[in-house]
Amino acid sequence: MTRRRLLWISEHASPLALLGGADSGGQNVYVAQIARHLASIGHQVDILTRRDSPELPTCVHFDEGVRVIHVPAGPPEPVRKEDLLPHMRAFTAFALRHVRRERARYDLVHANFFMSSLVAADLKRAVGIPFVVTFHALGRVRRLHQGDADSFPEERLAIEDRVVAEADRVIAECAQDEQDLGVHYGAHRKRIATIPCGFDPSEFWPMDQGVARARLGLPDDGPIILQLGRMVPRKGVDNVIRGLARLRKKQGIAARLLIVGGESREPDPVRTPEIGRLQAIAQEAGVADAVTFTGSRGRLELRDYYNAADVFVSTPWYEPFGITPLEAMACGTPVIGSAVGGIKSTVIDGETGFLVPPNRPDVLAARLGDVLGDPSRRRALGEQAIRHVNDRYTWESVARSVAELYEKVLSTRRTVRPNLGRRTRSTLPRTLVHPDF
Repeated sequence: MTRRRLLWISEHASPLALLGGADSGGQNVYVAQIARHLASIGHQVDILTRRDSPELPTCVHFDEGVRVIHVPAGPPEPVRKEDLLPHMRAFTAFALRHVRRERARYDLVHANFFMSSLVAADLKRAVGIPFVVTFHALGRVRRLHQGDADSFPEERLAIEDRVVAEADRVIAECAQDEQDLGVHYGAHRKRIATIPCGFDPSEFWPMDQGVARARLGLPDDGPIILQLGRMVPRKGVDNVIRGLARLRKKQGIAARLLIVGGESREPDPVRTPEIGRLQAIAQEAGVADAVTFTGSRGRLELRDYYNAADVFVSTPWYEPFGITPLEAMACGTPVIGSAVGGIKSTVIDGETGFLVPPNRPDVLAARLGDVLGDPSRRRALGEQAIRHVNDRYTWESVARSVAELYEKVLSTRRTVRPNLGRRTRSTLPRTLVHPDF
């Protein structure tokens, strides 16, 4: 194996960030885990991410072989990713200076999300570094599902079109992602590599449910349903609350629902407005006393929550992939998930859990009853889930697939003379061109 020097770009999703906030989630985990595992097989990885606090050092050694470099682009404070595009000029300028100043001989750039891919495309034009991109979400697909609620700028679509045309490879995370790239962006199948997300077996494994509940201060008896992730409307947590209400009323199963996530450790409807909206829905549905909002939790605590639950539910109406169902299954907890995006690929209906249509609390309640009303079936689903994810979805195997893709790119691309000293004119609209171009 040739050891490579890799530049990763993840403008809003730092591997150092905690999960559960509005702008932190699966992409943070993806960047952290693949970078770490690439380093473990000998590659060197630098990750560029935006500085969102004045206290952050310029460079953090995240793991052996992995550095996180904080880029001054916009104010050193949290900024919604929907509002970050104007700051990409400064981000690109820094990235270009970084490469030119250090004469850093990066073999390849891996961009994450459309704004990072804009930076990567300009770097390729300027210094000849090939790049691959994982979009994590596609603008046109997002608009199909969110309509006027989508607050990303219109330029996103043009940027994605450009990147699909200029990237050396585009990584799709599931079959639906691959299909969407072809249908909505005209991406050629030969330039798409479908590589899923994963989980880390050293983070998530089965443990005694009673022990997990005791560590969390939860009652040892009674069924518990878990919802864990970002607190945003598209995650469909309202559907889970309404499903719980039907389960308790029509099937007489006195289950409780734990909702983990938010902008703060203590659930705060002011800092996380979605919590306030969901609390009102729980009150209206008559299950406020059966729903517990925990606030955000760190990675080391999540295993206890997955193991404490009898079933994990994730019913978004739009989900590019979805890592949390993998983590739940790794802990032996059956998953009931929406038949959308990556979830319909990772959850095997009837074997590791069940697939349901989004926004159908009646169907969700019926499947919850199937799992919670039959302990032997629940155990069988959990055992099959453990085998399934360990066979197919570890981050180690994902990273090796990504590394193999890098080698394909580097072995087939044309030789490009790096331009480490000259300025290069960009064809981007002037609003997106940084001063060095």
